[in-house]
Amino acid sequence: MVVIVDDIMVSLTPEGMFAQAAAQVNSISALVTATLTGLVAGSGVLIAQYWGKKDLARIKQIFAVVLWICAGVALLVVAVLKLFPTSIVGIVIDRQDTQITGLALSYLGIVCLSYIPFAISAALVGMLRTMEVVRITLYIAVYALVSNISLNYILIFGKLGLPALGIQGAALATVLARLGEMILVLLYTFKGQKQIKIRPRDFLVINREIFRDFLFYGLPVGITDAQWALVGVLKVAIIGHLGGAFMAANNIATAMLNLGTLFTFGLAGGAAVVVGKAVGRGDYDTAREYSKTIQIMFFVVGLIMAGIVYLLRAPFTSLYGSSADPEVYALSLQIIAILAVTLIGTTYHASCFVGINRGAGDSRFVALVDMICGWLIVLPMTYLAAFVWKWPLPMVFLCTRIDQCFKWIIAFFRLRGDKWIKNVTRESPVA
Repeated sequence: MVVIVDDIMVSLTPEGMFAQAAAQVNSISALVTATLTGLVAGSGVLIAQYWGKKDLARIKQIFAVVLWICAGVALLVVAVLKLFPTSIVGIVIDRQDTQITGLALSYLGIVCLSYIPFAISAALVGMLRTMEVVRITLYIAVYALVSNISLNYILIFGKLGLPALGIQGAALATVLARLGEMILVLLYTFKGQKQIKIRPRDFLVINREIFRDFLFYGLPVGITDAQWALVGVLKVAIIGHLGGAFMAANNIATAMLNLGTLFTFGLAGGAAVVVGKAVGRGDYDTAREYSKTIQIMFFVVGLIMAGIVYLLRAPFTSLYGSSADPEVYALSLQIIAILAVTLIGTTYHASCFVGINRGAGDSRFVALVDMICGWLIVLPMTYLAAFVWKWPLPMVFLCTRIDQCFKWIIAFFRLRGDKWIKNVTRESPVA
């Protein structure tokens, strides 16, 4: 929502190219976000099962490993973006479009600083949520949205006596919102929540055994989310070379997709917790029952979300001012309609891969499926449709989502047997 607010509010500025520059850069931010949240989700594979066993000592050690890894990744990404900004932006924007490239560089140079506080917040919130400490998620959601809207309004348009900073104001608002979010999370982690007693010194020691377990069971989740986000960046790069109208329409559709899947992936995270707890305590029959119920529930949720996205496609597109450009408006409606249909499959396989399979320790299978679909099917088909076959733009967009039409079948059959249940906990206590 914070990213979408940036896109919409920047699109309301007199300079329309602000919105395109911010949206294209936010595809890079989405890659970073997916990598960090993927690493945290990987820790959930271990934490949920140890939570089922109430092994708090091991959970604290997982906390330390994941926090340091996330912080290290964020620092490395910021360093790379600061050293090679033009090369990175050139991936998602045609360098011949010098005006949009210049705007994107000014936005990226500031907004990348938000990755560091976000890494810390995401690590702590994600790990606490796996232990059923969920109230902080609500606090963060409300704070981040309200603060970012307020700061965007002040800094983009120059209110309260401040100069109008435009796209740089949007970036600065995101950085300030993330810093405040991190402070709130740190206070809640060490002072507010009562589920597990955590002290700053708990993060000073890295347990090698837990580190190896995370690399084997948790890292595949991070790699899966990171490579899938990278596939997303490359899809954006292809679209970025097919004209400004398609680029603008795709940005609107992507924002709509994010809204359509927020509820889905939040529920999938909860599914991973309940399934992981059952597997961790050795109650495999309950895990199987949870799996059946979750699959039915998510199929229904998918139908509802697809219907909502389809019905709201016109008013949502109008928020971006696209009705003033008939080509962008018409193209947005077409590709969002395609998106709505594929969203049913997305919701179902998310319940399986992001929820059931990951919670049950089957993350390596999920990683394999996502890598094959992304690199051997989606990207080649999108490239061929765009530059070789020269299909109509809506069909090119369908190719970017083609895996959503069949991945749910793989998920369904994977859960028919017992290969997906893998207890990843260690029996002996850690000294």
